[in-house]
Amino acid sequence: MKITFMLNDRKVTWDALPGESLLDFLRRHHVVSVKKGCDGSTCGVCTVLMNHKPVLACTVLAMRCTGEHIHTVEGLADEVEKISEAFGIEGADQCGFCNPGIALSLYALKRENSNAEASEIRQYLEGHLCRCSGYQAQVKAALRYIGGGQS
Repeated sequence: MKITFMLNDRKVTWDALPGESLLDFLRRHHVVSVKKGCDGSTCGVCTVLMNHKPVLACTVLAMRCTGEHIHTVEGLADEVEKISEAFGIEGADQCGFCNPGIALSLYALKRENSNAEASEIRQYLEGHLCRCSGYQAQVKAALRYIGGGQS
C-alpha cells in the first residue's frame, strides 16, 4: 500500500508492506542513518522524530506515518553538526552507532526546553543505550549544545 508523508521536509509517497515497522520501512527505502539495534524498543538506536517528537521507529507501524512529518539526521544536518561538535569537544563521540538517535532526541529537547539542566537531559535520554561511554561526557556535550557554549 502506498503512503504519503513528509520525510525531512520533502513529500514522499512510498510502498509500505503490511505490518512493516517504520524502522524497516525507512531502511528499505535507503534511509540508513536509522539504525537497527534491539528491535524491541529498549535501546533508542532507531529514534526518529515524528512531528518533532522522538519515537522509536521499531515500534511505530509505517502505515501510521501517513500525513505525518518524519525527520532523521539527514534532514537536520546543521543541528546535527552542532551536536557532533559538542560531542567532539567533550570527548563523548565514541563508535557513533547510537549518535543519530541521541542527536535527534537532543534536538527535540532543545526545541522543548532550551534551559534543560543535566538531570533533565539524563531523564530525556533515558533509554538511549551506549556501550562505549559512561554517559557523563554525553550529558556534558548535551549541556554544551543546548546552552550554546561551555558545559
